[in-house]
This record gives sequence, C-alpha cells and structure tokens, in this order.
Amino acid sequence: MSTILSDVIDHLAGIEPGSHLDILRAQRLQARENAQKSYLALFEPEYPGNVTALERHAVATFVAGLHRQQVVLDFYRAALLRLERPDVAELIDAEIARASVKGPYGRYPKGPLAAEDRDGPDYRVLSGYEKVLGARLSAALEHAHLLVFRPRDASPAALQKLLDAGWSTTDIVTLSQLVAFLSFQIRVVAGLRALAAEPAHDAADLYRGPAFTGLLASGTV
Repeated sequence: MSTILSDVIDHLAGIEPGSHLDILRAQRLQARENAQKSYLALFEPEYPGNVTALERHAVATFVAGLHRQQVVLDFYRAALLRLERPDVAELIDAEIARASVKGPYGRYPKGPLAAEDRDGPDYRVLSGYEKVLGARLSAALEHAHLLVFRPRDASPAALQKLLDAGWSTTDIVTLSQLVAFLSFQIRVVAGLRALAAEPAHDAADLYRGPAFTGLLASGTV
C-alpha cells in the first residue's frame, strides 16, 4: 500500500517548493529530515514487528480525529481505506464522534498539581465493535484516548490492559511513539497552516512573528 511522500508535513501543510514556508523549514533542515524519518519508521517501517499497518493507520486516524484536525484525519483515513477495510474506517469514524471531549483531564498524585484535577470520561470502545476491530485495536484506541486526553492517569494498570489484549512490551512502545509523533505532527501542521495564512515575509521575519513564536513555544519546531 506504500505511497511514500518525500515530506509528509509539507504535504499536509500545503507547502510548495520555493515558498516562504519551504524556505522557513529549510532553516531547520535536521528537524525537517528527522520528522520525515520518524513518519517512515512508524508508518512505513522496514521491520514492522507485530504492529500491523491496519493498527497503525487506524490509531492515527482516531488520534487525528480526537485532535479535530481534518487535513491530518483525511490523510490517515485515506491510508486506512487503501488497506481495504472500510468497515474498520467506518467504526473509527463513529468512535471519534463518541470519544471527542474537552481535555486534558484526570487526576495527579497528591501534591500541588492536584489542584488541577478534573473529572472526565473513561473512554471505552462501544460494546459490539470489538468483533470488527479486534481486542488489540480496541485496547489501542482506548489507550490512545488516555494519552491524548488524560495522560496524568497513565499507570501500570493501563499498560496491563494492553498486555492482556495481546500487545507485547515492544508493541506498546511502538504504540506510545506513534501517538506522541502524531501529537507533534498535528501541532506542526496546524502551526504551518496558520503561518501560510499570513502574508509572505522573509524567513527572519517569520521566526520573529507571533504565530511562529507560539509554534516554537509548543516545542514542535
């Protein structure tokens, strides 16, 4: 199913060669290259191990949907459909609608941060969907939701649920890396698309601008 792009972030952000955003990204060439290498390692791996392409793209579609980033969602959903599992894609769409909430929430250990505790739903895949999604993917979606909305609730018990569903420790590392990468990728794309809406300036001006400052503060560039 491979349809490898030379730079996925450029594609998602709509960056054209020679544009002011292309010049901007070229000033952080190593970061640009590493982002693409991370994408390839997670979605086009030479040695995929036990985490299937279906699981990778289903989780990516779900996470992009939770972040409400339609461009990124469409990209990963299209890849999911190329795997010829429209039934899974339809259930992922339904679960995005069910699972979308405002976050973050959860509870910190006792201490100063406990003042920020906030209650929220403990997401579970809809009963009956597991027959199509399977135990592994269902558990992965639930864990991805935890990482997106309530990472403060991460615990050995949460990891045990993945182990019980058939995820090995190596698989869990891959899943966690995938969700973390998507959070990074989504923020970079959102920031670059915001910059694209700004009038063209030279790269130095863009680095000093408020939109880029906000993106830089997020640690994504």
